[in-house]
Amino acid sequence: MSTTTMGEQPIYSTRAHVFQIDPNTKKNWLPTSKHAVTVSYFYDSTRNVYRIISLDGTKAIINSTISPNMTFTKTSQKFGQWADSRANTVYGLGFSTEHHLAKFAEKFAEYKEAARLAKEKSQDKMEMATSPSQESPVGELSSPLTPVTPPMESINGTDDICDTTPNSDTSPGPAQNALAFAHSPAMTKHWEAELEALKGNNAKLTAALLESTANVKQWKQQLAAYQEEAERLHKRVTELECQSNQVPVIKSQKTELNQTIEELENTLRDKEEEMEKLKEELENMNDLMEQKDTLTQKLEETELRGRVLEEQLAGAEQRLEENQEEQENFRKSLRTLLELLDGKIFELTELRDTLARLIEEAS
Repeated sequence: MSTTTMGEQPIYSTRAHVFQIDPNTKKNWLPTSKHAVTVSYFYDSTRNVYRIISLDGTKAIINSTISPNMTFTKTSQKFGQWADSRANTVYGLGFSTEHHLAKFAEKFAEYKEAARLAKEKSQDKMEMATSPSQESPVGELSSPLTPVTPPMESINGTDDICDTTPNSDTSPGPAQNALAFAHSPAMTKHWEAELEALKGNNAKLTAALLESTANVKQWKQQLAAYQEEAERLHKRVTELECQSNQVPVIKSQKTELNQTIEELENTLRDKEEEMEKLKEELENMNDLMEQKDTLTQKLEETELRGRVLEEQLAGAEQRLEENQEEQENFRKSLRTLLELLDGKIFELTELRDTLARLIEEAS
């Protein structure tokens, strides 16, 4: 990717799944990308700032400026996280391999150290630039009676102001000054008047300084408001820069999305074919269900007839048992009659034999 007009360019890129901490629970991770996206380190040479940027389509899901107090923590073999106080969130990245995670963490530490050094240099430059700038507003209040502007240290007293001399274009040389002070009372009165004017001017400057000190708080509040507005505008500019910087990435993501769409369309067609097959199977299943209902009804009728036949069989068995009992009783009765008949026959036989003997004896 080429350098942008703002002097910002990517210096390292990788791919990962992006997450953010749940703002409500502060425990669960919420995915901000449906699939792995490009995560890049950017360096802005004009502002000497390092940032982590990631886009999901045209939406910036990561826009984190690296500061010296940030820390990237590896929470597992393929997952790492860091907290961004400006965005008031915690970002998490899931990598495909341990190597990618280690490389990202190494770059984070490297750019964090670079950001620390850049911040120290920036603070040194600001301190050097701020020291003379604090004196200039007071110097502008100097009286026109004093051709040369005194430094800040001369405002609190009058001794140093007395050493201030007029402009060399209008003042005499050293020897003439000495003669003037020695022989001209008018010149002495002039310098006394000048001294009084300087004292009065010093009093005015002291009052102005006190008034300026009283207004410092208000100026700081206004400055904080301006800084907040500038930060908001900077974030907006950053988002726009991200969108312009990530054009090749967006094209690549668009190609990936098109491929994904084609795959999804093919999958959808396969699913539609499966749905048609399932519909046919469902129709066959409906026919089978109707057959099943018919067979179930027949089975119920058969079971009903079976129960009727069982009842009839039970009645027949009961009647058979009764008949068997009657037959058994009849047999017992026959045996009894046979025994009686045998006894009678035996008696008749004995009677016949007795009669025969009597007939033989009588003859």
